[in-house]
Amino acid sequence: MASLRPSSVDAADAHVLLEEYFRSREIGFAHQGVEYAIHFPDAGAFEPPAGVFLVLDDGDAPSGCGGIRRLPDGPAGIRYEVKHLYVRETGRGRGWGRMLLDALESYARGWGAAELVLDTHHSLEAAAGLYLSSGFTAVDRYNDNPNATRWYAKPLA
Repeated sequence: MASLRPSSVDAADAHVLLEEYFRSREIGFAHQGVEYAIHFPDAGAFEPPAGVFLVLDDGDAPSGCGGIRRLPDGPAGIRYEVKHLYVRETGRGRGWGRMLLDALESYARGWGAAELVLDTHHSLEAAAGLYLSSGFTAVDRYNDNPNATRWYAKPLA
């Protein structure tokens, strides 16, 4: 049975998951002729209440991760951004991505967030499906992430 736990992004298992995530994106982008910029996250951005980073465990093995970090307030108020949502291939199709996303949303709500935002790449169709089915809607670009081609938001207030 899968479970979630807060973790530092600098923890060994979190770092391995993030390396896999970045490597998978780098390979996927290379097939499209796109250069992918890898930026390991600042651990402080994912320390409560500025944010949180979760590791998903399947038994004793870490199998996924994701985090939220606080952004400057937007027009709606307090805003958090979903970052590095990843489930290992062996765990996909089990609802674990939604489990992570729901838990991250719950943290954001607990900290008074009015909005949850995220960016992604158009090649990540399964991710886009998860976001749309979770109540996110397409919005205009809100950041300068060179790896993103789509931006989404979900009102929480």
